[in-house]
Amino acid sequence: MSDTRSVLPYGSWPSPIEADDAARGDALLEWVGFLGDDVCWTEVLPEEDGRSGLMRRTADGVEEVLPPGWDVRTRVIEYGGRPWLALSGRAADGLVFTHGPDQRLHRWRPGSDPVPLSPPGAWPGELRYADFAVHGDEIWCLRETVADDTARTARRHLVAIPLDGGAAEDPSRVRELAATHHFMTGPRIEPGGDRVAWLGWDHPDMPWDTTRLMVAAVLPDGTLGAPAVRMGGEGEAVTQADWATDGSGTLYAVSDPDGWWNVHAVDRDGGTRSLCPRPEEFGEALWRIGLRWCLPLLDGTLAVIHGVGERRLGILGADGALTDFDDPATEWHFAATDGRRIAAVASSPGRRRTVVLADPADGSVRTVRAPSSEGRSLPSDAPDPDADGAAPDARTPAPDAYATTPYRRTYRGDDGEPVHVHVYPPHHPEFTGPGDELPPYLVLAHGGPTSRSHLVLNQEISYFTSRGIGVVDVQYGGSTGYGRAYRERLRHRWGLTDVQDCATAARGLIAEGLADPDRIAIRGGSAGGWTAVASLAAEPGLYRAAAVYYPVLDPASWREETHDFESRYLDGLIGPWPDTADRYAHQSPLREADRIRTPFVLLQGLDDTVCPPAQAERLLQRIDPDTVPYRCLTFEGEGHGFRRSATVAASLRAELRLYADALGFTPAAASCCSPA
Repeated sequence: MSDTRSVLPYGSWPSPIEADDAARGDALLEWVGFLGDDVCWTEVLPEEDGRSGLMRRTADGVEEVLPPGWDVRTRVIEYGGRPWLALSGRAADGLVFTHGPDQRLHRWRPGSDPVPLSPPGAWPGELRYADFAVHGDEIWCLRETVADDTARTARRHLVAIPLDGGAAEDPSRVRELAATHHFMTGPRIEPGGDRVAWLGWDHPDMPWDTTRLMVAAVLPDGTLGAPAVRMGGEGEAVTQADWATDGSGTLYAVSDPDGWWNVHAVDRDGGTRSLCPRPEEFGEALWRIGLRWCLPLLDGTLAVIHGVGERRLGILGADGALTDFDDPATEWHFAATDGRRIAAVASSPGRRRTVVLADPADGSVRTVRAPSSEGRSLPSDAPDPDADGAAPDARTPAPDAYATTPYRRTYRGDDGEPVHVHVYPPHHPEFTGPGDELPPYLVLAHGGPTSRSHLVLNQEISYFTSRGIGVVDVQYGGSTGYGRAYRERLRHRWGLTDVQDCATAARGLIAEGLADPDRIAIRGGSAGGWTAVASLAAEPGLYRAAAVYYPVLDPASWREETHDFESRYLDGLIGPWPDTADRYAHQSPLREADRIRTPFVLLQGLDDTVCPPAQAERLLQRIDPDTVPYRCLTFEGEGHGFRRSATVAASLRAELRLYADALGFTPAAASCCSPA
């Protein structure tokens, strides 16, 4: 079949995916759970200043569970955690949740307004709550107490809060249960209430370096006995623990004593055994308190999320047999169970984020909340026969037809180490590039850096690829998803390994004849912003432009400026301070910033407590605007990771304008590059 697409230069293809569409096109669906028979989830609403609504699906479509205006979000460790919990299997009993603006714990019953359960702090947000469990007539959870809104100083306790609301006016009714470590997860209470488990770790460790699984007896008066370590320790990171549902007293732990996060059974005497030892991951880095990848079911099996560089949903039997669901989703997040079914957010290269309900009894996976271009719209593509007969939203275009087909690729660096990447080639159903022209490419460095990005359908990436601009998403050394050894390639080498791996990816595309060597740009946020700026200095002949979002740039000062959770992160990424101060100076992207001649755009939230604006300002102080064309856009009310659609859209327009000027193409519509 001949290709009947029209020929236009790369970068100039007309695309229906405008910046505003990309900003709101991928709804941020998180923290799935059950309220009675209903599957519920939190959903960021960009048009409402990034408020997180608690949503559910009814016969009439998607609706909010709570009365208007409530923001279901916790700021624990700044990255947040599980913010809500149903009080029982009956919807009539309602739920508890943390309200974003004041961070207080509230209780809601159907037909009424939420009421506070926890006392107010000395200032809004001083006391923060996450990762809840019910014990009798109390809520047990993690409480974080921060000194001020920078969150540089914090204390954490497991606490018990009465459900009758008495602690809202009388703080003495909040009982402190445990404070074994500087950082902790919320409690996991054994069925029957005899024991409780949690994870803990201390500075300078991060939760993917070393954690300990703690278990304590629950005494008759509701206090805890002496806690004991059941798993973990130096060089081993337990990333999740949950009790078996059968009353056996078995505790399931996802840990990596052999270098991979596998599922282990911990018996009453502390003995452990790996249930399905494989060189793949059954867990992730614990960036947010309360994440789960291993869910005990009532029939004694486990629902597990596992893979290498991707995540599939499977059922792990008592005999160690693992059976995956026959579903195309390659990423599963925020999983929850009612004991029989599994609800989660699923996505794949052909599907944007979707709330689904999986049933092991028949192997089905049913759509609950399909992708859409509006924060609270109904499904946008074709009618879903499993979606309670709801019709698609007629207002929504079908932008997914303009999405590219991404693929995985592994290149080898000069040292022979593998560099895993996701390649998103330029694609448009109606246009192609000239035969004698190679496309421009954006090298994407994800944040973290101990994190990863997902090979899924992504509107923000489609914004570029549908215009004829390729994207290569680099899972540089240090990324999760490939075992501890790959993560630790970045140990003490931040600013070196990540920069080299991004360059390896770019040169790999060039060597294969896929990318124009004179039209390579780099973009990244947070830790990815660090990598982008460092790359401009280290590889001045490779990159022609950069988009830098809310970066960390000056590691020595960042240690003192950032929030408590990451204040010792650099001990592992660079080295202990001040013993390795020379490394801090050598590996900082600011070291040779005055040599940067590549144009860039810098995008910064003014309320960012993770990478404060001072970090970006230090870069600009070293740049001569007469020799380096740059733009700096700042956004009031935005923190670390933009939540408002107007902010995201303005940032994308600024990026496209930069790339057009620096990489030499003319976008199809002038509106795409209008001033932000």
